[in-house]
Amino acid sequence: MSDIRTCGIVVPTDWVPLPLEPFDEVRGWAKTTAVELCERGRAAGHDLDRRTLRRDLRARAEDSRSRDPFYAFALYPDGFDSAVALLEADLLWPDETVPRITLNWLTERFSADDFGGPKVKRTELPAGPAVRIRQNLAMSGFSAVDAGVLLETLTYGVLPTGSKAAVMLLGSWSVPGLTEEMEEAVDSVAATLTVQF
Repeated sequence: MSDIRTCGIVVPTDWVPLPLEPFDEVRGWAKTTAVELCERGRAAGHDLDRRTLRRDLRARAEDSRSRDPFYAFALYPDGFDSAVALLEADLLWPDETVPRITLNWLTERFSADDFGGPKVKRTELPAGPAVRIRQNLAMSGFSAVDAGVLLETLTYGVLPTGSKAAVMLLGSWSVPGLTEEMEEAVDSVAATLTVQF
């Protein structure tokens, strides 16, 4: 078994990468990215509020940074000045409490029954065996406005072939009516997962 040195995923261009490194200057990034998204929106015939967009970008980046994932992306389709969804990827390593990570352990650890039981499915991705967990959670509050909102999630726990570590991919959204589209989007991204040893 080898250690994972890097992992990668491919996301469509409307998924904006969030700055996660400690040296990243979030305010400046949010300002520059808001300008870019406003220009993209204008080219598509949409007039966006740059201030609202800048605040949302900054809040999403700071929220993801608090969890310290490997990668994080926020979905900003043309015409939206706030993120529609979040996608985070992270690595989990075995330790003294969990000496061996299994699909069963990932299922148990990342499942909840806030609104009924999760829909769990074993699958095989190009990177290795995986568990797909689709569930709805009670949102603990990205902001005071969001508290108590239904958060829909799709989580992949992947055991890359040849590694002791697991790659976790979590997609989440709270905008009603997007379930099918978001599941397709996260499924597509999960299929692009690659790892290097």
